[in-house]
Amino acid sequence: MKKIVNVETSEIIERELNKAEKDQQKADEARAAELKAEIEAEQAPKLAARQAILDRLGLTADEAKLLLG
Repeated sequence: MKKIVNVETSEIIERELNKAEKDQQKADEARAAELKAEIEAEQAPKLAARQAILDRLGLTADEAKLLLG
């Protein structure tokens, strides 16, 4: 559904997406998934290193947050 709000008259129109809008929505969702995967891949080494340090110290992530809070 697409919601269109006329700010001058406060009229709200809700309608189904047309084919072009549905196609664009699918493309946007696919690109968002790609970007999320890229970000997670970039952060994975940093998260693994952080977890290794916590393991050596014998701390959980929650305990570290409390200490650094």
